[in-house]
Amino acid sequence: MEILQNIEQCIICIQNQNVIIDSDVARLYGVETKRINEAVKNNPEKFPDGYIIQLDESEKIYVVENFDHLDSLKFSPNLPKAFTEKGLYTDYINNIIQFRFSSH
Repeated sequence: MEILQNIEQCIICIQNQNVIIDSDVARLYGVETKRINEAVKNNPEKFPDGYIIQLDESEKIYVVENFDHLDSLKFSPNLPKAFTEKGLYTDYINNIIQFRFSSH
């Protein structure tokens, strides 16, 4: 039940879609944000249109100002990505997570 509550607390609305910001995805799965973003960058074919939203500067400001747990994003020079439900369920993200758990 606690895991479900953690996930629900991470869901925000951007561009009229429920999404989870890349740093929250990383935190939920116990990996670094840069690993999630490397996966997206290195494997664009695994993340077709509709799987990820690249936030613009105004959306980043909105997220930082309205969601306390994302306050640290204001220090990042990078614009965050937001994963839609489809993006969260890609096999590639699941492989990253499985690798993390198998390497411990």
